[in-house]
Amino acid sequence: MSRAKPNDSERSITAGSDFLHLTVADAPPGGRADWLAGRLRQAIADGRVPIGARLPATRVLAADLGVSRGVVTEAYQRLTEEGHLTGRGRAGTVVVGAPAPPAPAPASAAPAEPAALFSPAPGSDIFDAVRAARATIDLTPGVPDLTAFPRADWLRSERTVLRRLAAADLGYGDPCGAPVLRGAVAAWLARNRGITVDPVDVIIVAGVSQAVGLLAQALRPVGIDRIAVEEPGSLGVRQHLNNWQVVTPPVSVDDAGLRVGELVASGLPAVLLTPAHQFPTGVVLDGDRRRQLLDWARAGGLIIEDDYDAEHRYDRPPVPALRGLLPEHVCYAGSVSKLLAPALRVGWLLVPSRLRAAVVAAKRNADLGNAVLPQLVLAELMTSGALERHLRLLRRRHTRRRDAMVAALARHLPSATVHGAAAGLHLTITLDDAAVTDTEVAAATLARGVKVQPLSWHCQRPHRPGLVLGYAARTATEIDEGVAAIAAVLRPTGRPARSAQEELDEHQHGQQRRPA
Repeated sequence: MSRAKPNDSERSITAGSDFLHLTVADAPPGGRADWLAGRLRQAIADGRVPIGARLPATRVLAADLGVSRGVVTEAYQRLTEEGHLTGRGRAGTVVVGAPAPPAPAPASAAPAEPAALFSPAPGSDIFDAVRAARATIDLTPGVPDLTAFPRADWLRSERTVLRRLAAADLGYGDPCGAPVLRGAVAAWLARNRGITVDPVDVIIVAGVSQAVGLLAQALRPVGIDRIAVEEPGSLGVRQHLNNWQVVTPPVSVDDAGLRVGELVASGLPAVLLTPAHQFPTGVVLDGDRRRQLLDWARAGGLIIEDDYDAEHRYDRPPVPALRGLLPEHVCYAGSVSKLLAPALRVGWLLVPSRLRAAVVAAKRNADLGNAVLPQLVLAELMTSGALERHLRLLRRRHTRRRDAMVAALARHLPSATVHGAAAGLHLTITLDDAAVTDTEVAAATLARGVKVQPLSWHCQRPHRPGLVLGYAARTATEIDEGVAAIAAVLRPTGRPARSAQEELDEHQHGQQRRPA
């Protein structure tokens, strides 16, 4: 019997070829780490790789697949950050947790038909309905990569917090938030957004949505019940303001950002805008417009700065927050919804001193303050440096996915105009043919299993048709397939393709008109 040891090549072939029958030919170019992480995640979820199992060494699996070791290392790292794997030194990489299965849809919640869902005049529950709609690929904007949530860091931080938590910390606290988080947020804003603020002036809120509602409640009693918003601009923000009986007149946005001259001419007392990465166009408020806007505020105007997607930039330098330049004339709102997860419902609000008492009273009356444990854990993530490490990881991943979407659009929809590629978690495309109805395009695309948002939802005035497409939560393969589905809906001219029934109806009509 031969006692010869198998060489490295033999060991690789045995471990890799048998392991899940992975074939690198299935992976899209530029998306191999996404592909491998997805295959491993699915295998853990369905039990093919059970908890406690050891994965092949990165060197072995990389050699078997014919890819760089970095591809396998990145895939393992993603699953480690999600809390599914852990490295145990010489013992290798071991499965420690399985993804939770998706919750079944309530039996009573029948999904709306695509045509009914994408109404030209969406109601207040439209985003709930869109989230409930079934789709194979979800390209709606505003959703981060939830699989990237740093589970291991969160668990580690939570254990640290619970070890040192005093009993008194579990009682009713300050409605403005836990002091330790307010201090961590103040340091984060100073380091990342150029804002100097005393921690006592930070108000912890349940996301930017609540911040907008609190401001509406504080402003109406002082006579501000009309707040200008960007055009196009977030439908969700308009809905929140309208819910508090605040009127939202539109002010146009162009390639330089909000048209401040139009704002001045309107005579409106306040404006809500997204200067760092405008939603949905992605433009940045340029230097001249910033100066004009600050001059308008010094003359008595109030700026509400939604720091939307400010951390998620790829091809441009950081843009300082307006709040850092004129704090007594700027209300500033931010959150971790796009950085960590919307479900955390944690954000922050800074307001001029004259509004602080009213805003704090509204927060107290709303909920007595955010839940304290998530605040303390988030503070630990911030002060330990884990949140900044997570942001660096997200930027790399989002850059690849942004590039994948830009490439897919160039390949499948070359006539579309792309907006806002330098930052954020989404792109907006506009279509050349003004006769296209983007709600019909969105409905037809959903019928093909791909979910998108029509640009017209975010417009109060007539605008070129378009779509708002999120890429952060999708792999390169899903992005390419989703964009291909959009292209399949459109004619070469950019018009929505007719249904089979429409084609049949026209054919029969033509037969009837033909002379005998």
